[in-house]
Amino acid sequence: MRIKALSVIVGLTVSTLAFAATTPKDEFFWLSQINKASLVLNSQEGLLKPDVSKKIAAGIQHVINAGDKEGGARPSRVIKYEPLLIKAAGMDATMLHVGRSSQDMHATYYSAIMRDNVLRLSSQLSTTMELLNKLAKANEDTIVPNYTNGVAAQPNSYAHYLQGLLAGFKRDSKRLQEFYVRLNLCPMGTTVLNGTSWPLNRDKMAHYLGFAGLVEDAYDASQIKPVDEPIELSAILTSIALHVGTFVQDLSVQYAQPRPWILLQEGGDNTYVSSAMPQKRNPGLMIGVREAASNVIGEAQGSVFRAHNIIPGMIDPKRVPANTKMVADTIKMLQQFDKMVKALRINKERALEEVNNDWTSSQEVADVLMRKYGLPFRVGHHVASQIVSYAKAHNLKPTNFPYDQVKTIYSQVVKKEYPSAGPVCPMSEQEFKQTINPKSIIENRRTSGGPQKAELEKAVSRTDAVIEQNKKWTKDQEQKISSALNELNKDFETYLK
Repeated sequence: MRIKALSVIVGLTVSTLAFAATTPKDEFFWLSQINKASLVLNSQEGLLKPDVSKKIAAGIQHVINAGDKEGGARPSRVIKYEPLLIKAAGMDATMLHVGRSSQDMHATYYSAIMRDNVLRLSSQLSTTMELLNKLAKANEDTIVPNYTNGVAAQPNSYAHYLQGLLAGFKRDSKRLQEFYVRLNLCPMGTTVLNGTSWPLNRDKMAHYLGFAGLVEDAYDASQIKPVDEPIELSAILTSIALHVGTFVQDLSVQYAQPRPWILLQEGGDNTYVSSAMPQKRNPGLMIGVREAASNVIGEAQGSVFRAHNIIPGMIDPKRVPANTKMVADTIKMLQQFDKMVKALRINKERALEEVNNDWTSSQEVADVLMRKYGLPFRVGHHVASQIVSYAKAHNLKPTNFPYDQVKTIYSQVVKKEYPSAGPVCPMSEQEFKQTINPKSIIENRRTSGGPQKAELEKAVSRTDAVIEQNKKWTKDQEQKISSALNELNKDFETYLK
């Protein structure tokens, strides 16, 4: 972090309240903030004499300034930081260690750094959701085939399909916020695991460091909670990666077709040609996103293995580099995913043709026969099933299936299974064709949360609202941390005068 000079006191540069964006809020940064807060609070509580407070404050600032220089020492452990402070302020600097330990200090920066990472991820997730919702708005009337068990199942609006995916991402976003509440609690003042006899102001310490409250149990603070945090976060990262992977795999289905209805725009990093087969346009960008998702899932499970079979307090699952990397790689995965989504090209006409190449509308025949004409669903289902079997045997599609054959099949099935209905098909030819029209099926849906226009508009609006709420929540949390640190620096500055 590069910090502007405000004035020079006893040969030391005093920092301004604003932090430069170029400085990482790493372990050194947070150890420095903890030292500042300890200095201010212990001085206010009368645990440090005024002259000693000023001397230690000058030493803290000297260590910070030195660490902020290019190539300066930025130790990540208390045991490495303290010698620098002793060198700058003398042995009196160790009086700063009143009522604290490397255990609660490290536990505090584990949570603080993870907190920053969660907010970065939350911001990126909002960007991804916004992009998908934009794509949905542009494809409310795009009819596409959807699949269950890997087989074409029903026609759907592509926008409705995307809202389903967005619902998963919205849960991920909500999980992040709920996790943040448990994460954003300060361990400082619990020392090793059973507290201290010193009268510490834990609440004000938490406030200065931007935490919403305290870790209530002193043993939990440094022994259990720092292990739980990466495990809970890894589950959320896994969920995000699974949602990305599911979308990519579904997209991959089309790349196996001779005439896909959705593709990546060719060129750039999106696709690449085969060295031997000139017709191929391999979806490199899509493959890269899938690989990134797999890597995130692998890293996330690594956090579980690091926490497995260890006694309380061990460092294995707590380390910042691994826990930061799995979040950073999730953000990178989402950024790659965003690029992929922007590169998608959808052929609406070809999508509808794909729907009409199969009998994904056949369930509607059974539904209409029951809803409108009182035929038991299973009987109507058998009618529709026989229609599909006949069509496949004779290479017929919904658009050219002969109505006379519909009447024949209906009569045969009903005579055998439900003779009281009578052998005459109650559906006219026009009604039959309308029933199996994919567009009509979408329009006629009545289910709340369905693909019909009115429900889609509600869904899109709800998603917009969630995105805006998530953006606001993220900014609010960032502002709370920033305001708290600014308040800390303002109060710390008085000891440098």
